[in-house]
Amino acid sequence: MQVQKVVRRALGLERSNVPELPGALPILGHTVEFVRDTIALLSRAQREMGEVAALRVAHLPMVAMFGPEAHQAVFRAPDRQLNPQEAYKIMTPVFGEGMVYDAPPDKMNEQLKMLLPALKDRRMRTYGEIIVKEVEDSIAQWGEEGELDLVDYCRVLTNFTSSHTLLGKEFREGMTDEFARVYHDLERGVTPLAYLNAHLPIPSFRRRDQARVRLVEMISEIVAQRRHSGREGEDFLQTMMDAQYKSGVHLNDDEITGMLLAAMFAGHHTSSVTTAWTLIELLKSPQYLERMLGQLDATFGTDGEVSYQALRHIDLTENAVKEALRLHPPLFMLIRVVMEPFSYKGIDMEPGTWIVVSPTVSHRMASVFPEPMRFDPDRYAPPRLEDKQDYAFIPFGGGRHKCMGNAFALLQVKAILAVLLRRFEFELVSSDVGEDFHGLVVGPTQPCRVRYRRRQRPAQVDVPVDVAPKRVSEACPFHAEAEADAAVEAEVEAQPDAQPVAPPGVGEGTASYTVVVDLDLCQGHAVCAGEAPEVFDVGDDDKVLLLEPFPAASLRDKVELAAEYCPTRAIRVIDGEAN
Repeated sequence: MQVQKVVRRALGLERSNVPELPGALPILGHTVEFVRDTIALLSRAQREMGEVAALRVAHLPMVAMFGPEAHQAVFRAPDRQLNPQEAYKIMTPVFGEGMVYDAPPDKMNEQLKMLLPALKDRRMRTYGEIIVKEVEDSIAQWGEEGELDLVDYCRVLTNFTSSHTLLGKEFREGMTDEFARVYHDLERGVTPLAYLNAHLPIPSFRRRDQARVRLVEMISEIVAQRRHSGREGEDFLQTMMDAQYKSGVHLNDDEITGMLLAAMFAGHHTSSVTTAWTLIELLKSPQYLERMLGQLDATFGTDGEVSYQALRHIDLTENAVKEALRLHPPLFMLIRVVMEPFSYKGIDMEPGTWIVVSPTVSHRMASVFPEPMRFDPDRYAPPRLEDKQDYAFIPFGGGRHKCMGNAFALLQVKAILAVLLRRFEFELVSSDVGEDFHGLVVGPTQPCRVRYRRRQRPAQVDVPVDVAPKRVSEACPFHAEAEADAAVEAEVEAQPDAQPVAPPGVGEGTASYTVVVDLDLCQGHAVCAGEAPEVFDVGDDDKVLLLEPFPAASLRDKVELAAEYCPTRAIRVIDGEAN
């Protein structure tokens, strides 16, 4: 009966109380618009309907939801109610059958934990030097001036940087031009059309499937060589070769390929298009670019070391990357499938409904981001801090399924830009660069030509190098208001998965602030343990352990850094006397 109900609703024969976007065709609904221009359809839905709009796309009843409140309701819902797996089975032809989203929930969680070692804080601190070397090698033959396609350059470069850092030196050295071409075919085979049927007999899907077969062959050769030589490496490839499920069964070659591809997707596709978009937007904003260059020169000098710690101090570059991510989020559509009845503000969604969240559309809502179409990196600096409003800035998604590679992506793009912009001046050949929505990863349209010329002298701009981290409670009106309205007990009650707070008086004396950790959001990156080991640790389940909910005042700066750099924003620092 439930299946019949969903089918009838999809065909428009049974109504729900979700307001439907006008303009649906008989039987076809909004399918033609969805296939022709998905983002235009979603933009129209937000513009005409507001927060919630029902769409009818082929056999799928869809509901699009927009804005921070709606995002929070979706991302905070338990997986048993709103599940991403059903929608993201479109990745099965890429990762392989039984891998990640195609695996049962328990097995998928085991596999995702296998990705974590490459993205933990300890590994992340070693990546800057590797990325810098790859960039320097890529520009070694450029000469004094020239011209290139920026999209192609960023795609190849981030293939190299991601493979070297995440998968290891041996894998990087085994990469060829063929790997880049095959991997590109694989990525281009992931399109919105795959949501309707990922196995249609169309050219892009055929190339995708052929690429997957070839990649298994290439990776299997590398695995066989390592096993034959007996050499063991300190890299992700070795981690996968050694990995085993709880049952004790090791991964086979096809599974190793699937996991390596999952790591590459996490570390490459975002970095590639975001590097290109950030440079494009900066070239259109010369005044901000000049300020940014001044900070880069002041931080690194002519040939300064681009270290992990130094990359944290180039806040002008990070804000430019964030603004590129807001205007051009790599994934323009995130999906959850309703498994149990779900309601939002009196609107009911039945099992089988696909809920669509669009970072692209929501990031361009003027009510959330003033002057949304203007490239304005200063919106992330104090006192504005527009990215700090809960669930407003979602280029990597949100909640427990937020992209595990988001911190790596920011690190990688900042490192690439730090090298390129200190070495060369760039100019867009054409300022008319559009968005390529061919796949799920939205990059600039091609050709995207830029001219480059070697820089002769540093930019002469007086910009402070070290910008002290601003406490969220001091600078962000959204969080300040929340803290004024709720006591610690209410905070914990509102987040049932938050780690319990110890009673007053426990630990190193009384402090004027309290730390709350949301275990549902924590992914185990262990950044907090690196910043404030006196307060945080990581348990065997890769979840943070809060050693001291009421830390001493002397630890406040460390705790603030732990909260600031947590990739999933699972840590909150709440002002107020604990007792």
